[in-house]
Amino acid sequence: MNKKRYFITGGGTGGHIYPAIAVADALLEEQDTEEIFYVGNPNNLEADITKEKDYTFLPVNSSGMPRKATLQFFKWSFQMLVAWLKCCFYIFKYKPDAIFGTGGYVSAPVLLAGITMRVPFVMHDCDANPGLVTRNFAPFAKSISVAFDVECQKLNNKNCIVNGNPIRKEFSTLTKEQARNNIGLENKLTICIMGGSQGAKKINEAAVEILKELSARNIQVIFQTGKRNFEDVIAKVKNIYPEYENDKNIVIKPYFNNMTEVLKASDIAISRAGSLSISELCASAVASIFVPYAYAAADHQRKNAKYMLNNGAGLYLEDGATNGETLLKKIAIFTNDAEYLKSVQQKALSLAKYDGASRIVEQIKNTKSI
Repeated sequence: MNKKRYFITGGGTGGHIYPAIAVADALLEEQDTEEIFYVGNPNNLEADITKEKDYTFLPVNSSGMPRKATLQFFKWSFQMLVAWLKCCFYIFKYKPDAIFGTGGYVSAPVLLAGITMRVPFVMHDCDANPGLVTRNFAPFAKSISVAFDVECQKLNNKNCIVNGNPIRKEFSTLTKEQARNNIGLENKLTICIMGGSQGAKKINEAAVEILKELSARNIQVIFQTGKRNFEDVIAKVKNIYPEYENDKNIVIKPYFNNMTEVLKASDIAISRAGSLSISELCASAVASIFVPYAYAAADHQRKNAKYMLNNGAGLYLEDGATNGETLLKKIAIFTNDAEYLKSVQQKALSLAKYDGASRIVEQIKNTKSI
């Protein structure tokens, strides 16, 4: 049996990292996989998450492209040149059979090196409106995996396959009781408040206002602030509710490395409306209050949130209308009606797709040049 090596890349935000992780985990279970290398920015979230994985992490410094031709742009251009050369060296040294990328600026130098070194690559894009890296590299990919069929019309690649978003295996195996036990929570009503890996200012501000009230109602709260906003949030919480540190109902962290446990432990979530977040919330049978990011490309988050609302699988709250009072009213719609809460959870679960990762692995392995 010919053993294969794979480069996995994608980073910056959870929306790029977790699909890559799901596929990497699935590839590791294949008998003909020899080794997985994760290529990412050592200063980004992907470096933290992959520490506990059976992958070799290959560091490459990269950043988003400045929009104007300033001195910063020329610095960025030099950085990307160095990143590309480093990725070419990694390919020369480890000789991967294929590269899998999930987009974001982190993956750009890796994919470019793949083109240069003639290593085939497959890409996946999570959103209905494909990202910049996906659009630019699509013509060179052996095939593209997408979450929505409308994406294929926007990508210059004849081998575009609709797989849904890849989610980690634990979403189908971990129970709610196990998840709560792993986090150290009691087995009772639990709300997860999150704004994605970068945090969300409006959601954070509203959450700070209602933490004490939620705990007084004997509701557990798992609050992910995002790394950039953690210190600011903690300062505000201490001002409003200084006793929170001794409150067992409240867990506040900048980021949770195992979001599978957090989501599976939750009954209700307050979340942005990115495609991957929705896929994971559905797989966790969570009733969500979606607060779409108002400036998302092509307004895709608002469209995602409205889709869930129209399917009875969540509630909707505009970012500009989000504050402690409005958020508490939305939460009350669920907490005051157990039957409605259960109905929304079941409708979310009915939209879940668990086979995205396995389908992408099959797509990668079926690439003729591998």
